[in-house]
Amino acid sequence: MKAISLRAGLGSILFWSVISAAFIGPGSVTACAIAGSRYGLDLLWVLTFATLGTVWLQEAASRITLTTGRDLGQVIRQSYSEPTGRRVAWALFGAIFLGCAAYQAGNILGAVAGLSLLTGLPAPTLTVVVGIGCAALLWIGSTQGLANMLGLVVFAMGGAFVYVAFGTPVTPLALTKALVVPTMPSGSLLLINGLIGTTIVPYNLFFGSSISPNQSLADMRLGIWVAVVLGGIISVVLLLAGLLIPNDFTYAHMATVLAERLGTWAGTLFAFGLFAAGFASSLTAPLAAAITATSLLNVPRNSPTFRLIWALVLATGIGFGLANATPIPVIVAVQAINGILLPFVTVFLFRAVNDRALLGEHVNSLSQNLAMGLVVLVTAVLGGWNIWLAIAS
Repeated sequence: MKAISLRAGLGSILFWSVISAAFIGPGSVTACAIAGSRYGLDLLWVLTFATLGTVWLQEAASRITLTTGRDLGQVIRQSYSEPTGRRVAWALFGAIFLGCAAYQAGNILGAVAGLSLLTGLPAPTLTVVVGIGCAALLWIGSTQGLANMLGLVVFAMGGAFVYVAFGTPVTPLALTKALVVPTMPSGSLLLINGLIGTTIVPYNLFFGSSISPNQSLADMRLGIWVAVVLGGIISVVLLLAGLLIPNDFTYAHMATVLAERLGTWAGTLFAFGLFAAGFASSLTAPLAAAITATSLLNVPRNSPTFRLIWALVLATGIGFGLANATPIPVIVAVQAINGILLPFVTVFLFRAVNDRALLGEHVNSLSQNLAMGLVVLVTAVLGGWNIWLAIAS
């Protein structure tokens, strides 16, 4: 019995690693390294908050699916009478679609930046290659195996960063304090929203809910906790590695630092890992937008409408690549956009997971409500503050 339970637990961890792999993309690499380069340890607490927030929100979304047999989008729409339910579904889909399109811009630019480091070819040419590859895989539906393989490359890159992070002059006491004590250095608000948006990925709530396997609540919780915390640790070491770049962060500079610390292979691994993270996420974001449409709007899978949705998201990213946009500021901005959109999405999740008629004894406990409420409140305040500053300027 223990062997079966252990096997189920390991299987759940491997399954839910799709969530951590989804947020360890070009956005995480860029935002975390820039945070370390510009602000030292001052923004580490954001990664603690965002990692725990991902666990709390993803657990709630998956608990709804395992308890009701319906995914999050179906539950939200069916909890309202018509036409309110339809309006809510369209509003939520609009937010998720916008977020996925924004992510896709960063995903394509990140993948192209990695390939550019490897090949030296111009960005527009590489954008066409990446775009055709993504479109072909999405059309035939063969994305999961490749995404898993590329995810392994990303985690290998994370392992290299772990080694590099041990070489930074940071004491355990300073690290522990920075992980739990909030500070907001001047000019860091956009990056704070970016760190939150690149970790608590709004579309993952619908994506993870729609693919939740038939497993026990205990196995689901174990899988999400371990997988997401491992992803959070990679984000932390990415920030620590950024400490080694005292001037403005660039991908070329990061590759050089890794090559100097570990050897030429590490710089190459970083370049390929950046491409792998961008390409894997470039498959996930369009697919997540289409799956969310299936969940919220009853769009049949692999229908013309389903394919049109992922094609529009993909086209957004390709457009940024063909425009030869500078990747780093775009990536930071689009992560911040998703951080600002997050509270709008989580309010509906909060309402659904407290519906006793729907979940019975599996509704949120007081501690779960306090945790989710903290995520909604903090992200709403930070996002609103960011919008206000943008309008004022």
